[in-house]
Amino acid sequence: MLGVAVGTMALVIVLSVFNGLEDLIRSLYNSFDADLQITLNEGKFFEADEALLSQINEIDGVTELMQVVEDNVLVKYNNGETVVRMKGVDNASTYQSRLAQNITEGSFKLTDQEQNFAVLGRGIRYELAVNPRNEFLALQIYYPKDIKPGITDPSRMYNSGILKPAGVFAIEKQYDEKYIFVPLRFAKQLLSRQNELTAIELMVADNSQIQQVQQQLKNKLGERFKILNSEEQHASLLRAIKIEKLFVYLTFSFILAVASFNIFFSLTMLALDKKRDISIMHAMGIHDKMIRNIFLFEGGIISLSGALFGALIGLGICLLQQQFGIVSMGMASAVTDAYPVKIQATDFIYTMATIITITFLASLQPAIKAMKFSKVERL
Repeated sequence: MLGVAVGTMALVIVLSVFNGLEDLIRSLYNSFDADLQITLNEGKFFEADEALLSQINEIDGVTELMQVVEDNVLVKYNNGETVVRMKGVDNASTYQSRLAQNITEGSFKLTDQEQNFAVLGRGIRYELAVNPRNEFLALQIYYPKDIKPGITDPSRMYNSGILKPAGVFAIEKQYDEKYIFVPLRFAKQLLSRQNELTAIELMVADNSQIQQVQQQLKNKLGERFKILNSEEQHASLLRAIKIEKLFVYLTFSFILAVASFNIFFSLTMLALDKKRDISIMHAMGIHDKMIRNIFLFEGGIISLSGALFGALIGLGICLLQQQFGIVSMGMASAVTDAYPVKIQATDFIYTMATIITITFLASLQPAIKAMKFSKVERL
């Protein structure tokens, strides 16, 4: 019973932690990614004329449309330089509201009349030692041109521009060390793509409408474009988390199966010890199936009582972690102070179903053995 209780408690806690980590990752991505993203199936840049934009805006449920130009660029600041992912956007107010809680320095400002600004990730800020309050230093952005044969002047091999750092955001290491936001007009000029985009991002009024809007976009735009929701934009990572959770579930199920050997041996010894009593019960008219069911029922009582006890303890620990954050991440740079936990009823259902199956298999052989002791001549 104790082994089953400990195994059940551990399985409930670990599955709840995986649920919490998955929810945490989704929340981090949702603060950065749009509800829907439209990109090319093949290629990078596409012509974004008024007809295409109007066609998208006409779909019911679309509340905001954001034009995006995104590519890798070289950034220099003072004596440092690094390659980053530049994201040019045309609707700064939308990103300002979505990233309001993630701004650690300055503000999310991309333009001020004719002046262009940049908002960069905290990892880039540390790598280049950027000081947003320093009015005398600016970010220098470089992007290579399509170089033609015969050009020897290095200055003609790239486009460049200057941006003042306006703010710093901190979401997650993957974004903080990679992304820098710039005005769309600056990105188009730097990349020499005045009428082209790399993506169109959409915000949808209601989350329940996302799949419906996504399907309408696929019908209207055809196979040329790829329309991804927030989960599909990070499908590989979320799939990896689900696979890890599955393997953890299988591993702990195996541990529960090992713990159930105690039930097997206990019932086997009980059957051997009660051979005479079993024969007496058979002589009194109790048939073999009832004797088998008695042992199966006893095995169920042992395992299910342990499972319920372990599940309740696991639930209590998860609730305490949710409320008080008992177990911390142990890292100053972590996106959350304590391990995230999310309790799901399906985890308890799968756990109980697994225990019932394992208990039945562990109790079946001793129950069959007990049936063989039900002969009257054993009296």
